[in-house]
Amino acid sequence: MTLQRARRALVAGLVAAATLVPIAASVTAAVPTAAAAALQQVMFVGNNWDGTVDVIRPSGAYTRLGRINVVPDKTQRLWEIYLNPVKLAFYLGVQQGPGEGHDQLVDDMYTTPDGSALVVSRPSFADVVSIDLRTGALRWRFPVSGFRSDHMAVSPDGTRVAVSASTSNTVHVLDIVTGRQVGSFGTGDKPHENVYTAGGRFLWNMSIGEVNTALDDPWLDWTKGDRHITVVDTATFQTAKVIDMRQRLDAYGRTDLSDAVRPAVFTPDESTLYFQVSFFNGFVEYDVAADRITRIATLPKNPATSEDRTTWVNDSRHHGLSMSPDGSRVCVAGTMDDYATVVDRSTLTPGPLVSASKPYWATVSADGRDCVISESGADQVTAISFATGQKVASVAVGDHPQRVRLGRVATDWTAPR
Repeated sequence: MTLQRARRALVAGLVAAATLVPIAASVTAAVPTAAAAALQQVMFVGNNWDGTVDVIRPSGAYTRLGRINVVPDKTQRLWEIYLNPVKLAFYLGVQQGPGEGHDQLVDDMYTTPDGSALVVSRPSFADVVSIDLRTGALRWRFPVSGFRSDHMAVSPDGTRVAVSASTSNTVHVLDIVTGRQVGSFGTGDKPHENVYTAGGRFLWNMSIGEVNTALDDPWLDWTKGDRHITVVDTATFQTAKVIDMRQRLDAYGRTDLSDAVRPAVFTPDESTLYFQVSFFNGFVEYDVAADRITRIATLPKNPATSEDRTTWVNDSRHHGLSMSPDGSRVCVAGTMDDYATVVDRSTLTPGPLVSASKPYWATVSADGRDCVISESGADQVTAISFATGQKVASVAVGDHPQRVRLGRVATDWTAPR
C-alpha cells in the first residue's frame, strides 16, 4: 500500500470511528484556585511507547501508586497529523527513527509546584501539555516550533519549564502553570539535555546533532552537524557562553571521541560537569572554571554488544547519569552494554556491573540512598544502592520507560479513571 493510500485509509477510519475532542489552544483551562493540598513526594516514570506515566514510591520498596494517561487527546492529534502532509512526514520520521518503529508519546515530565498537574513533553505530537492529576484532563497545550519536542528541565523554584524543540534548534521556556512562553533561545543542532545552574540564573543546553542516520563511522563525524553547549542568562535569554567540546576533547588528546554531549550531571557545588558522548562506553569530567577536560572514565564493554555502531540506539552506547547527593559517586546507565554501575568519583573506578536491559536513564531516589535507572528493554525501573553498588529493588512499569523524575502529588492522590 502506498503512503498516500495508507494515509487516506487511516484518516477515513478516524473520521468514521472517533469522537474528536475540541482542538486545544495554547492555554485551554484555568488552574484551580482551591487551597493548596498537603503533598507527598513521588517518582514519575515516563513510558514512552505507551503514552503513560507510572507513579511510584520514591524510595524504599518503590511500589507503584497509579498510572496516568498523558495522551487523552491522541485521536485529535493524529487527526491533525494525518491531514497535514508535512506533519505526517515528520511524525513518521520520529516513529521510524528515534522511536524505533514506535510513537514517542512521553519524553520528559515535571509537576507544578502545587502538585496538581503533570507537565509532559510528547515528541511525536511536537508539544508540551499539562495534565490535571485529579481528572486526567488537559489544562493547556503548547505546540513547540518545528516537529519534535524532547528533554525538559524545571527551574529550581519550580515555576518555569524549559523544553528542547529538536528540529528547530530552539529551547522554549514556559510558565509551568499557564503554559505561556516566557522566553526562548537558539541552540546547536538537535538540542537535547537542559540543566539549570546557579540557582536558576543560567540554563545549559546540550545539542547532540543528527543521531538518526547510518553515517556513524568516525570519519563521517562531520556529517552530524553543529554540536555545542549553549549557556544562557535566564533573565534575558541571551547567550552567556558557548562551549564546543570538540576543541576541549582534542586538547585532551581524544580526537576519537564524539563531541555530542548526552546526559550530564554537575557536582553539588557545580564546579565540575560529568557528561556522556555519543558512541562511548564511559563519561567525561570537565572543570567548569578552568574550561577544560580533566579526566575521562572508560567503562567495561559487554562482549555481547555488537561493535556495529549503526545498531546502537540513537548513537548512544551509554545514556544516563546521576550523582549521589554528597557528590562522591556517579551512577551510569550503560545502555547498549546492558548494565548499570556506580563509579567512585575520586578514582573513577566502577563498582559491580548490575545487569539491566537497555537502561535509558538514571536519577536519584528521594532519600538520596539509591540510583534509579529505567530499564527500557524490560519495562521496569531498578534501584541500585550508592553505598554498595548492588541492586535494591525493581518494579514493573509500562512500555519502554525512559525519563524518571521526582515530583509531588496530593497525599490523598489516586490515579484518574
